[in-house]
Amino acid sequence: MRHSYFTGWGSYLPDRICANDELGRRLGKSADWIKKRTGINQRHMATETETTTTMAIEAAKRALEVAHLNPEKLDLIIVATSTPAEFIPSTACRVQHAIGATGAGAFDLSAACSGFMYGVNMATQSIATGFSQNALVIGAETVSRVIDWADPGTSILFGDGAGAVVLEGSDIPGGILVSTLGADGSGGNNLVLPAISPVENTEFREAGGKRNTMKMNGLEIFRFATRIIVTTIQELLDKTGLTIEDVDLIIPHQSNIRIIESAAKKLRVSPQRFFTNLERVGNTSAASIPLALCDAVNQNRLKPGDIVIFIGFGGGVTWAANVIRWGLPTLRSSVYTFEVNNQLLL
Repeated sequence: MRHSYFTGWGSYLPDRICANDELGRRLGKSADWIKKRTGINQRHMATETETTTTMAIEAAKRALEVAHLNPEKLDLIIVATSTPAEFIPSTACRVQHAIGATGAGAFDLSAACSGFMYGVNMATQSIATGFSQNALVIGAETVSRVIDWADPGTSILFGDGAGAVVLEGSDIPGGILVSTLGADGSGGNNLVLPAISPVENTEFREAGGKRNTMKMNGLEIFRFATRIIVTTIQELLDKTGLTIEDVDLIIPHQSNIRIIESAAKKLRVSPQRFFTNLERVGNTSAASIPLALCDAVNQNRLKPGDIVIFIGFGGGVTWAANVIRWGLPTLRSSVYTFEVNNQLLL
């Protein structure tokens, strides 16, 4: 069994920012009303020239630079998204071509806000069996294009962005220690985004496609999320023989600060043990965890040897998580750089 390490990470956020003041004016709510219910101050929104694909490409380039990995050496590309710019070709194939990963297989994965963690699990298994030596896993979303902006239950939560990681195999024990994933389709109707209207009739056209916007039962998703965070973390700790006191940092899906605070209380740990960045980026669905990871690295919240838990949860309903011993094995000495926006990001 080969061990999977995070050797690169990169993020991309649109320059366009929608602050609570602006959104509140649309909804007839105050900025403070939004902050108290979500923990969010602002979210990033894609411009007309930005798509899930373009953001995924930029995040991928930056992750490869951190990993010092030539894209021609990539074996596998997985893009987790619920908001692709196209169904065919896949976003992953667009990324594969754009970055020059000529030797990589590529596919998209749909598991809503758990998608990135599902992708990490798939990549880890591919590396563990020896099928792949390395993989690029991306979470990318333009949720702003599937939101009913008159619905305060969803419009105050979501933002756009992309995050990517490079996973590489090593014989050195460490990296991802244990993983889990799950689903319960009986809760599927609590978070729904129709792909295609079943009947393209006059009523649908006059509604401006409104049927094809996200609908969420917020109370049921809250109950599911707070329960699944606690039970899944305990499951992982039981598998590893660790205790919650051994965990240095938890990086959860950035859904809603109330969910995270409730989970911390049930686990009897300080909320500071959970890393959050949703106050400035909102809920970015599958992009949420890799964006948070990049911020945690930039804020020096991760040290070699730290025990870290990543946990995603969302529509489906689905969940996925892993326990990581943070650190980098010595894999290579070569360097590869991309030119992004006319600047070398190395």
